[in-house]
Amino acid sequence: MIQITDKHLCCGCASCVQKCPKRCISLYEDEEGFLYPKVIVEDCIDCGLCEKVCPLLNNSKTILPKDVWAVKNQNESDRIHSSSGGVFIALAREILASGGVVFGAVFDKDYEVKLAYSETLEGVCPMMGSKYLQARVETAYIDAERFLKQGRHVLFTGTPCQIAGLHKYLRKEYPNLLSVDFLCHGVPSPGVWRRYLKETINNLSSARRAAAGKNTVLPSLNVMLAIASIEFRDKTLRGWKKFSFVVRGRSAFKADKNSVLLSDMHRENPFMRGFLSDIYLRPSCYECKCKNGVSHSDLTIADFWGIDRLMPDFDDDKGVGLVLVNTEKGQRMFDRLSMEIRLSSYSDVVPLNGGFKEHTKLHPRRFDFFQRFATGEGVADIVEDLLHVPLWRRVVRRIEKYILR
Repeated sequence: MIQITDKHLCCGCASCVQKCPKRCISLYEDEEGFLYPKVIVEDCIDCGLCEKVCPLLNNSKTILPKDVWAVKNQNESDRIHSSSGGVFIALAREILASGGVVFGAVFDKDYEVKLAYSETLEGVCPMMGSKYLQARVETAYIDAERFLKQGRHVLFTGTPCQIAGLHKYLRKEYPNLLSVDFLCHGVPSPGVWRRYLKETINNLSSARRAAAGKNTVLPSLNVMLAIASIEFRDKTLRGWKKFSFVVRGRSAFKADKNSVLLSDMHRENPFMRGFLSDIYLRPSCYECKCKNGVSHSDLTIADFWGIDRLMPDFDDDKGVGLVLVNTEKGQRMFDRLSMEIRLSSYSDVVPLNGGFKEHTKLHPRRFDFFQRFATGEGVADIVEDLLHVPLWRRVVRRIEKYILR
């Protein structure tokens, strides 16, 4: 049976939970805010299926990509509403056109993230855009298997470990499955996000009350700050390379007009700073065992960082996608897309995108962060304190970058 004695050896894919024939495995949230499986021992029949479908206990062989492409969706609206080049929505349209089903990450009512499926374009649109959180898998593998056995085409997108978990769960090849992962920086704690979002809403609410005046009667918090959308990678305000973390609200009196409640450039937003500094990644992310071909995804998609250096004439700061074609099935689907493409090479793109890194150095203040997090301290305050960079060090870094250039 699955027994998690070392949290570095659990990626949270929930394959074991969904495969258990007795349904005696459930997920619990630990003190860091990550989900881990727990077995009800008295109900376990010791069939061993939970161990057989674990992608970390049963690593697959690495497969190298067949081709590497720079990609831009020719539908301007699709690309603007995507994080980079608009590859996912183009794939989704192809699958939907054949009567298929698309799986991807969406926000739930509390703005936490889960994997869901849709058979319509309307349901697929919320899956667009990066969501820097670990999505709850819930019953996504069970649902995907059901559709595959019905002969439906399935596009399943997720992190490398979620795609690896899907393949281990299915335990056979399906010609009607297109699996797509992405270059993953690692996943931050959903528990940390939950607290950050709560304190952000409280801060915005306090600011509105102050602006309205002490004697003004205001609507309740839920009405006053009805969130219309949260975007981790908004390109409309500062462009693709300087993407923004944006929270938009819906006016209580003009429900058709959304307003920007918060807009930070990604490196200035407290939650994004902590995430990009690797201070609250899932333990397994520091030594990822599912990247770079191990997941056996058909396609890998990402931002084509460095496009301005490799192909400057292809860059318009609206987003360029990177596509790694890993399998023949992936090649056939990629060939069906109507996209602007440029051929690149694996050796060119690897040094330019940190998502290829399998080993990430554990942040030296990670323990300090979660020790203070456990006391109930605010995320923004902890991040600001632990990640504060003195002026002299910032000057030295700029000089070093200038010399390297």
